[in-house]
Amino acid sequence: MEIKELSIPGVFLIIPDVFKDYRGYYMESYSKRTMSKYGIDTEFVQDNHLLSLKKYTIRGIHFQNAPKAQAKLLRCTKGRILDIAVDLRKNSPTYKKYVSVELDNEKKQQIFIPKGFGHVCMSLVDDTEVQYKVDELYYPEYDRAIAWNDPEIAIDWGGIEPIVSEKDKNAPFLRDSDVNF
Repeated sequence: MEIKELSIPGVFLIIPDVFKDYRGYYMESYSKRTMSKYGIDTEFVQDNHLLSLKKYTIRGIHFQNAPKAQAKLLRCTKGRILDIAVDLRKNSPTYKKYVSVELDNEKKQQIFIPKGFGHVCMSLVDDTEVQYKVDELYYPEYDRAIAWNDPEIAIDWGGIEPIVSEKDKNAPFLRDSDVNF
């Protein structure tokens, strides 16, 4: 397994070793030992699984406020996604910056997103599945969203016509949110 820090410190791309033969493949998708070598000493407590039926479905920008903030380890197990981590830590030198990666079921790469970040993903093909681990349970009273098209964050969506939930359509802009990182 190879782990590379991306352009925002604390956000990592995890590249697994995949062993293929005539039967299929084997890979280690998580190793506490390997992760801790890179300072990722996160103990995951919940696994989540989502399906986006249609291409260009956007989910996010989602996060849980402190004290129930979540770190995430995310992978695309079917299809292909654009996955984005947005730095929401007000005192960070990369505040309001984002990093994006394409994840798919072929390369089997993952992204680690630490606490203090918003998360958004967009399916790039129909019938896309994403699975991710979090280090804090879900608490609806801490659940938050920021508008996927927030002008301060200015994610380049490539001019697509997105499919967005009512929750995400009605999410506030960052300037109007109560993000507390």
